[in-house]
Amino acid sequence: MIAGAGGNASLTPRWDRVDSRRLIALARKIYFQHLSESAHSLDPCGVVVKINLTEGRVVLEAPTLLPDEQFISAELISRRLRRPRNPKERVKGQGS
Repeated sequence: MIAGAGGNASLTPRWDRVDSRRLIALARKIYFQHLSESAHSLDPCGVVVKINLTEGRVVLEAPTLLPDEQFISAELISRRLRRPRNPKERVKGQGS
């Protein structure tokens, strides 16, 4: 038996191994391109991206990952990257 095979042992991205900004940007590009071009009624659960950030694929169920792949969930892809600003933290007189 191979550890992690056939399951979703580690579907959390290894942020220490990749450029997170580029990884999420590529995952978003692939995900939204799929949504705009696909007639599928099923919602993807996320995107599997190669660590070298050159290609990826949309997945409809939890994938089994190869060592050079990262899974980015649909929730993470569609979430806003910026946190809402807290008006209390602004200093009076400074712009946004």
